[in-house]
Amino acid sequence: MTDVRTVYVTTGSDLEARAIARALLEERLIACANILPNMRSLYRWEGGVQEDEEVAMLLKTRAELVERVVARVEALHTYDVPCVVVWPIDAGADDYLAWVRAETG
Repeated sequence: MTDVRTVYVTTGSDLEARAIARALLEERLIACANILPNMRSLYRWEGGVQEDEEVAMLLKTRAELVERVVARVEALHTYDVPCVVVWPIDAGADDYLAWVRAETG
């Protein structure tokens, strides 16, 4: 396993996703954000099944920054309970992983 992580986040709009991504980039908490629009989410909330269009983000960072990334996403997010989960990266292109490390604070 490497010291690089992917943080998966969903938002209610492209505008919100871009705002969160830009803040994290400016703070050097992430090296990259992939924003994937037009996702359909079905989920249970407040006793019922909901269906909404959402935007997914894949954020790349170092393991040591994960807690700060999660805290900033939660602070910037408009949802009461945002989806913020972290996936380890077991392996990858050495040059790419080095770039992520170099671009994060």
